[in-house]
Amino acid sequence: MVLEVLESGPGAGSEDELRSLADWLREDESLAGHLRSRITASAPAPSGHMGTGFDVLQLALGSSLSTAALVISVLQWQLSRRRASVLVLSRGDVRVELTAEAARDEETLRRVMAVLEPGEGGAGGDGGSS
Repeated sequence: MVLEVLESGPGAGSEDELRSLADWLREDESLAGHLRSRITASAPAPSGHMGTGFDVLQLALGSSLSTAALVISVLQWQLSRRRASVLVLSRGDVRVELTAEAARDEETLRRVMAVLEPGEGGAGGDGGSS
């Protein structure tokens, strides 16, 4: 399963911030060996242009890693930031935008994890609302 993370809002879109998140996830012992990451561009550069840089962190989860563990780690990183921007988590056609305030609400987190978790109730199911 692939989960994509990008930042939006004030101060967002910095490749350095995405690299910071990738480093954070690499250092999380609960994710060790179960996650691959790469930073990419969300769209190809227009013809004749060099491009806008890298703005998406793609995360490939191993089968033994739960989406919940990854989401919790991503949100911990978000809450640790001085100016927490909005994080956009997407898996397939499912896209969830989270503010730092929403990340502190347990019910919101449960809904986000249910939507992003593959299988029943997740992106392959009805998706619910968030």
